[in-house]
Amino acid sequence: MALSARLENHLSAREIPYSTLKHPFSVTTAECAEAAHIPGDHLAKSVLIHMEEGPMLAVVPSNHQVDLHALQNMMHRRLGLAGEEEVRELFDDCDLGAAPPVGEAYDVPTVVDDSLTGLDKVWFEGGDHRTLVEMRGRDFDRLMKRAKHGSFCCMH
Repeated sequence: MALSARLENHLSAREIPYSTLKHPFSVTTAECAEAAHIPGDHLAKSVLIHMEEGPMLAVVPSNHQVDLHALQNMMHRRLGLAGEEEVRELFDDCDLGAAPPVGEAYDVPTVVDDSLTGLDKVWFEGGDHRTLVEMRGRDFDRLMKRAKHGSFCCMH
């Protein structure tokens, strides 16, 4: 599959430079970072959050998890993790568990953890379990400039 069509179109329309990195099949982001030989704190992962108003995408480093309590306080509303079916419906051009963290490409509000800002390089899933998108940190920051930012993750 390589990159999802929506992601590819979004990156192209925003003129965001990137490259792809092929790696052995991996299911979890921790396995992905290991297989691709990249630091887990530079691999952005997507966590779909369920809100009453609709879904929201939370983006955290792969070696962290969303602290729902902190995110609820930041967003001033009750939140929960979205179910597998909601993820599958929203990211219908991606393999389950390989959704890119670019909510804007899917018309989904996005919140990015501050720890992913200002890095030298950032990687993220491109839609399958064998391909990562690689870009300079400043390009990732530009890609995520319309997203809300805050501190809402914790170590696994």
